[in-house]
Amino acid sequence: MTVRPDRPVTVRPDRPATAGRHRPATARPGAVRVALVAREPGHPLLAGARALLEADGHLFVPDGEPADVVLLKARSPEALQRAAAYRESGAAVLNSPEATRDCQDRDLMERTARAAGLPFAPTLALGVLGELRWDGRPVVVKSRHSRKDDLVARADTAERWRALAARWPGEPVLTQRPVGGDGWDRKVWVVGDRVFAEQRRSELADGAPERRPWTPDERERALALAAGPAFGLQVYGVDLLPGPDGPVAVDVNAFPGVRHQPGAPEALAALVLRTARR
Repeated sequence: MTVRPDRPVTVRPDRPATAGRHRPATARPGAVRVALVAREPGHPLLAGARALLEADGHLFVPDGEPADVVLLKARSPEALQRAAAYRESGAAVLNSPEATRDCQDRDLMERTARAAGLPFAPTLALGVLGELRWDGRPVVVKSRHSRKDDLVARADTAERWRALAARWPGEPVLTQRPVGGDGWDRKVWVVGDRVFAEQRRSELADGAPERRPWTPDERERALALAAGPAFGLQVYGVDLLPGPDGPVAVDVNAFPGVRHQPGAPEALAALVLRTARR
């Protein structure tokens, strides 16, 4: 089975791509050497792309060995340093350590988006939550530094604001005015030139997480695709909400999971090959 950048392929259902079942094929001439810098190397997106590439004779090399392409799906300082070392040795890194780092700072995220002319939810206040005052109007409170289990909450009352400040007193945060919506976040993921999307119940809404199919319109698709060059990303996600004048971005993520999206592993495998051939 040959993986070609312009021809999607599928993973055989009788060969699930899991972290513990990789069986590298014999390397063929011109094989691409791929390295992973990932918090979860067996993540379905990575595992699916790996199965496709290995079946085509490409190699996933152990940590520290020479590589042509590196997939950076981690955010820790150590991971960024490892990715930078690979790049210094001549490997192409998806996404760059700098772009990955910058997407963790939500204040910088807004400034980057606005500098590129992208509609983005504006920051109202920036500081340590325990030292900020509620202005009497509803706000969304977010950890300034995006990370797993960070703070993203809405404060509509003084009581709610005090409760958040009591729980996260020393947390660096920013506040935003809520963007009108219907309780559903528009998730758009871009892998190279492929776009995937669905709606998920907003984390600010009550109730269990839900998801539903969704196709972005031309403006939403264009906004998501423009975020790539603006942030220097090739694999990324953009969270959108419907604003009064059109879609508004509220978050950008480097190398998201893109779960439950048929064709995402194929898109990543094709991107790896295109990147190696540049």
